[in-house]
Amino acid sequence: MRVLFVSDVYFPRVNGVSTSIRTFRGDLTQAGIESMLVTPQYPDAPADTEPNIIRIPSGGVPRDPEDRRFLGAPLERVMNAELAARVDLVHIHTPFIAHYAGVRFARRHGLPVVATYHTFFEDYLHHYVPILPRRIGRFLARRFTLSQCEDVAALISPSAPMRDALLAYGVNTPIEVLPTGLPSESLMRGDGAVFRRKFDLPSDRPLLLYVGRVAFEKNIDFLLRMFVELRAQRPDALFVIAGEGPAREHLVKLASELGVAGSTRFIGYLDRRTDLPNCYAAGDAFVFASRTETQGLVLLEAMAQGTPVVSTAELGTRSILTPESGAFVVPEEEQAFAAAVVSALALPPDDARRGQLRAHAESWASPAMTRRLISFYERILAGAKLPSRKIGRGPLGTPSRAEF
Repeated sequence: MRVLFVSDVYFPRVNGVSTSIRTFRGDLTQAGIESMLVTPQYPDAPADTEPNIIRIPSGGVPRDPEDRRFLGAPLERVMNAELAARVDLVHIHTPFIAHYAGVRFARRHGLPVVATYHTFFEDYLHHYVPILPRRIGRFLARRFTLSQCEDVAALISPSAPMRDALLAYGVNTPIEVLPTGLPSESLMRGDGAVFRRKFDLPSDRPLLLYVGRVAFEKNIDFLLRMFVELRAQRPDALFVIAGEGPAREHLVKLASELGVAGSTRFIGYLDRRTDLPNCYAAGDAFVFASRTETQGLVLLEAMAQGTPVVSTAELGTRSILTPESGAFVVPEEEQAFAAAVVSALALPPDDARRGQLRAHAESWASPAMTRRLISFYERILAGAKLPSRKIGRGPLGTPSRAEF
């Protein structure tokens, strides 16, 4: 079996899609399954150390310095009959140019095509097109999703709540619930003392931690307001925000306005194999309040270090934050959230709850998820038929043929 992954994003762009692709590709290789990845080039990025990555020349995305867009002519030259002869199935991971190019390539060469629905657009769009009324934005996002879901033979949803949302939209394409698992390096114990020394963080102050994209839809505004409430009870607390994104400038300003700038540190992206495990291990509580996650891998990464997790449970995170997870699951209310953080900070190092968190993370180990992915591929190859509809033009004006 040979699988072609197509994605508008990949490392060095750090996000959940990049992590999911790398995790599954690594485990597929271990299982003897060959995969290739078509993804954009990033300016000044280091050379790929992973095999079979095809980088396509790219251009910038307006108002988004992190992301890149495929250039159409180079992409068309790569997505040709020679490449088709080397693959048995196409797996699309993003809904932009990659989606339409992947579907067109698969149909042109008679290959089955599937997609993973990583992004909950309904709650994303109003953050990035603020002039668009939210009601209209949600309507367009749903139409866009329905159109794209009809293009593929089957869908993967990272969580059951995300599957249920797609079914509520009216999606008729078969949906497989298949989370991204935790790779082995995420289960290795980090060294919190090393992290604190590297970033000049006092060893004796309680540390709240957020890891992820620093974006408006992640609801970090709420976490900062909650932090103000927390400091009324724990004035020695620090808040570290690890990641980058379009909301950073706004959040730096908000922290200043709230009077917590001196106790809040923005430390940018961290190396996943070295600094990130140490970062999770350094935290006395991991806090999270995103409303738009289709899964929420960072919760599992924190749990793997035994770091107490305090989080709301919305959409995909509900699949992780089960009663047996050991997490503190709270409503999006500043006082209630802060009270849970106080409880998390009080847990001793040998508390049984930390072992419960680690055990829950280990139950999500990636090899088991990859075995399920291989079974999914085998079922598609054994008999799935592609939809017969022609590729149209999405309601957001997204080009669908060679219109780049």
